[in-house]
This record gives sequence, C-alpha cells and structure tokens, in this order.
Amino acid sequence: MNGDASTDAAKISLSVRDLIVSYGDKRALGPVSMEIAEKHVTALIGPSGCGKSTFLRSLNRMNDLVLGCRVQGDVRLDGQPIYGPGVDPVEVRRRVGMVFQKSNPFPKTIFDNVAYGLRIGGMRDRAEIAGRVERALERAALWTEVKDRLGENAMGLSGGQQQRLCIARALAVEPEVLLMDEPASALDPIATAHIEELIHELARDYTVVIVTHNMQQAARVSDYTAFFYMGDMVEFASTDTIFTHPSQPRTEDYVTGRFG
Repeated sequence: MNGDASTDAAKISLSVRDLIVSYGDKRALGPVSMEIAEKHVTALIGPSGCGKSTFLRSLNRMNDLVLGCRVQGDVRLDGQPIYGPGVDPVEVRRRVGMVFQKSNPFPKTIFDNVAYGLRIGGMRDRAEIAGRVERALERAALWTEVKDRLGENAMGLSGGQQQRLCIARALAVEPEVLLMDEPASALDPIATAHIEELIHELARDYTVVIVTHNMQQAARVSDYTAFFYMGDMVEFASTDTIFTHPSQPRTEDYVTGRFG
C-alpha cells in the first residue's frame, strides 16, 4: 500500500518506488512505495522479521554488502537515483548515514572515532578535522561530557555515550539523511530518553528514519510512521493517524497490542 499523500505538505528527501528486496529466490520485502519527508522523523514499526531493517538498509545500499541480496525498484535521494550504473555506493552512504542497534565504536580514541570518516574521505587539515569533530559531538549532545577526554579510548564510555558517539561519527561527514536501526534498544531508560531527545534535535537539520520495536517510542519521536508486516508495508501515514485512526485493520490490531 502506498502512503504518499501523508507527506504532501513537506519537501521530499527520499522517494521510494516499487522497491523489492530478495535474498536468493526468496522475496523479503515489497513492493514498497513511499516518500520520506525532509527534516522530519519517519518511524518504521512492525513485528520482528517483517522487513523494517531490510527496508532501512535499502536506503543507503547497505544491502549491497549482503551476499545473494538483490534490490529492484527505484530509490531517489533529492531526485537522484541511488541505484544504477555509475552511482558510487560509498558516496550514497556518506550522504545517508547509519547508526546501528548495537553501538559499535572503534577501539580508538574518542577523537579518532569521530574523525575516522573524515580521514577516510581524504580530509587532512588538522584544524578542519578538529572543528568538524567538535561540531559533530555537539550535535550528538556529547561534547560537554567528553571534551576533556578526547584522547581516551572510546570503549571506556557508557553504553549511552557510545551510541551518541556513533551518532557523532555518522554526523561528522555531514550526511543529509540519518538512518537509525533500533538505536536505543540496548540502552537503559535514562540513556534511551537522551537518544529520543537527540532525535528531536537532529530532525531540525537532518531527515531521520528510525526502526523501532517500541511503539511508544515511535509515537513520541516521529512525525510519520510506516507499519510493516510479513514483508509488506501495510500502511504509511502521519504518526497521529497511525496510532489513533489507522485505515487498515492489521495496523489497528498491531498498535493496540492484539498481535505482534
């Protein structure tokens, strides 16, 4: 089912048309068509194994790294296709950053973690790198906590701090879109609240797409919500509509806890 009408008032950042993802001969997702609004938060909800993360990874070509995975359809970032001949997947991933469920800092200093993508991208000016690192840590609401510890090993940070460090690492290369795959699922309630508050802040400057199993979290942080079930996108609308007046019985059953 398409849900394009729900984002009509907002500028579109990502446009997805007839997206199908298969692993070998098995179709895992689709066809899915939806439009993701710029500088808003879009949540993807649904039971485990329904295709949420597969869809998310299709938005920055992470599925390219999965053996036997095949992607059909059209995904456009600011009107430009991200699949097709001549498109550099590394550049796509720079423009569409990703934060994973389990924080994955490198066994390096806090500074070097955030600077990693800049250096890989060829940046050599130390002052420019330092400025970008500070800016990214500020945007990830971590600077005040670590500004005097930049030379310490990132593995010494708490779980919540490590996840915000991974967000800072993604932001340092200045993406347009930030994908978040259950970014708070491994965190305690206080750290989760920090991440949710941060998502609100980030949506002022970035398009954010978040996968979450936590429906209360989806209701708190997102502007739009897509409900996935068994590889299909059942419904896509404003978050308020999904949680109060869904058009599909399966959506209502899921958000009211009758199954899932």
